Amino acid sequence: MQKPRQLNIEIGEKESEGIYANLVMIAHSPQEIIIDFARVMPGAPKTKVLSRIIMTPAHAKMLGKALDENLKKYETQYGQIKIQGATDKNIGFQAAK
Repeated sequence: MQKPRQLNIEIGEKESEGIYANLVMIAHSPQEIIIDFARVMPGAPKTKVLSRIIMTPAHAKMLGKALDENLKKYETQYGQIKIQGATDKNIGFQAAK
């Protein structure tokens, strides 16, 4: 059995501040998943991509599972997350049609 390796992860000062996003656009090809994060401000007619993450479909699936697990842990600790109806159905986080 292989021992899990220890990974030392560093984060720069700029990255540690984080980026707030309330809009995500997801595209894909057979080889990769592209996730673009943006922030939409009320009354603003446009926005720009603040961060783009590109990963393999397998890594994207693992990310989805990790998010699901962490959201379940969050709700166990803090209570159910309520998602209120958006006034604009074209803005926010949603599955592609």
